[in-house]
Amino acid sequence: MRWDTLRIDTSSAGDAAATLPGYSDDAVVRRFDTPEALETRFYEVRAKSVLNRVPAKSQMPFRWTINPYRGCSHACAYCAHPDTPVLTADGRHERIADLKAGDRIIGTRQGAAYRHFVETTVKAKWNTTKPAYRVTLADGTELIASGDHRFLSDRGWKHVIGAAQGAFQRLHLTLNSKLVGTGRFATPPAHDDDYQRGWLCGVVRGDGRIGHYSCERPHGHVDHAHGFRLALVDEEALVRAQQFLRWDVGHLEPRRFASTGRAAQMVRTGARRQGERSEELIRWPLSPSDSWRKGFLAGIFDAEGRRNVAILRVANTDEVLIGWTMDCFRHFKFDAVLEAIQEPNGLREVRLRGGLVEHLRFIHTVDPAIRSKCSIAGQAIKTDVNLGVVSIEPLGRMQLCDITTGTGDFIANGVVSHNCFARPTHTFLGWDAGRDFEREIVVKVNAPEVLRAELRRPSWAREHVALGTNTDPYQWVESKYRLMPGIWEALRDARTPSSVLTKSPLLLRDMAVMKQIGDVASFTANLSIPTLERTAWRATEPHTPNPRARLEAVAELNRNGIPTGVLIAPLMPGINDDPRQIEELLAAAADAGATGIGGIALHLRGEVRGVFMDWLRSQRPDLVPLYEELYAKGAYAPAAERRRLSALLKASGASPAAPFIRGPDFRSRHIGPAGTAPGLAAAGEPGPPRRRQGEIGLQKSLF
Repeated sequence: MRWDTLRIDTSSAGDAAATLPGYSDDAVVRRFDTPEALETRFYEVRAKSVLNRVPAKSQMPFRWTINPYRGCSHACAYCAHPDTPVLTADGRHERIADLKAGDRIIGTRQGAAYRHFVETTVKAKWNTTKPAYRVTLADGTELIASGDHRFLSDRGWKHVIGAAQGAFQRLHLTLNSKLVGTGRFATPPAHDDDYQRGWLCGVVRGDGRIGHYSCERPHGHVDHAHGFRLALVDEEALVRAQQFLRWDVGHLEPRRFASTGRAAQMVRTGARRQGERSEELIRWPLSPSDSWRKGFLAGIFDAEGRRNVAILRVANTDEVLIGWTMDCFRHFKFDAVLEAIQEPNGLREVRLRGGLVEHLRFIHTVDPAIRSKCSIAGQAIKTDVNLGVVSIEPLGRMQLCDITTGTGDFIANGVVSHNCFARPTHTFLGWDAGRDFEREIVVKVNAPEVLRAELRRPSWAREHVALGTNTDPYQWVESKYRLMPGIWEALRDARTPSSVLTKSPLLLRDMAVMKQIGDVASFTANLSIPTLERTAWRATEPHTPNPRARLEAVAELNRNGIPTGVLIAPLMPGINDDPRQIEELLAAAADAGATGIGGIALHLRGEVRGVFMDWLRSQRPDLVPLYEELYAKGAYAPAAERRRLSALLKASGASPAAPFIRGPDFRSRHIGPAGTAPGLAAAGEPGPPRRRQGEIGLQKSLF
């Protein structure tokens, strides 16, 4: 098929437009029907800048990077059980599995003193399979989520599982944790026959009218008239009445009340059979079922109820109606009180106590039709319900769901639940950092042109520029977009020293221009080759080129005068640190003429820790205890373990790899003992604020 690499054409067949944060123009979304591109989408954007400045506090031996791609095809999310109920904007709750993009739900926003409920929108939804855990709270609330999921506690956001120290160190739930929210949601009622009768009884007796009239005509003839009328301002209740009455009411008649000026609509009939049917439907039952009681409370609330932040009331002058209302509240153990209002007509009110928690329980238990009375948006999250964690149980691997929302959170079974993502480089774009990092690739199609303009600025001081510090610039899609030749040419013309770290022999394609950079400034290359053992390679880097092909690229570059080294990175205890494997790799690197060989111990920094540990649990559960012990004090392996890994390389007598050269004196100032390369950044990881000697970030292609 034909690839149109630099031209953005939204009219092309199969293309679609999308908007990405950080880019002023729409992105063109392409799918390519080639084996390596299946299930991958490419977002072609026009970047405003491609030179990225490394923070001054970073220990990197360079200050500038270029990443023409965001995401890497060389290579997950916070998830909840599909049945998890999520609070919707109308006060109801829906299974997270049933939500879709665009649905209005409830999230939260931090105010000056309290966090408040606010309306938000579902931006996206996806499924995954991960180890799941059941979190049980003191009020009986049950939450099933992945170990990476975060809930809001009285001490901030906490993951479901974690550790106080070691490789899995992070804030996590314990039996001393208390979550924030209203507690478990009540089960909504089924709209069965009893519920429908109860609802009609409440709404018609509360705000409708049924009558029979007789009129004697001349000559002794008597006419019998029948009347039914239900008029309400809110159409939702009238639509439900049409459904429950079970006779053809025709169209809703508009009417404006003269007393208030408010517009209303009406359901009415004068037919005898329909009037009698209505009377039969609203008859008081001798032994009301739970379903009838729920319907009655919903109907009387729709007709005569009101609610705001502080109160939920039902008012009426009919003592019988008030008596039934109180009886139904008490039947479901609601704390309701009867209050007399000083009105000449004897108006009385039933008030529900218990605040927001009981208001939501009432709304979910009875399901009123008028949803404007049910929204909790704007209310502060202030409850005294006991949401202490009483147990966290592993359930094994399960299919889970997650959503992205406008507020970054949602209400899962009454608890504030986070929906942020893992690896940092994709979170800004609203994607998860596992599969999305590999399958949602942003292509900066104008990178060469923008770079050339940036390098022409008078302020540009020709500082070293490193490529491959975040995502691999030679991932397979580069063979189609061909952005790197233009980038190298811009760096050559600006006489800018540069370097590249990659896993792909595709860089051989650009060898001529790399030599030209070396003639006017300096240029070095390094290929990352963690192992030659096929099983370990396929397990840790399933979508990367064969390690043997990478070694051949090292040899070819060195034969052509381009200094090229090998990084055995990352070195992972128990996975690719077998001395025989390393000896074979060292010998192969030496045969390829590698100018330097670096052995970099794995470190687990930030969000990558959770991603790696999940991978380890699924692929090598036998190594989990070892890694928890090795990384007991944070992101880095103990000094003794780093020395052990370094010693595996020293026997080779090879020079250390120096992938990023800033000037003629860089080697003496920055290269440490054999097997270490201070400040080295790995493909797939942005540089951290601080890095220890001999360490490298876990490469994202592992996943």
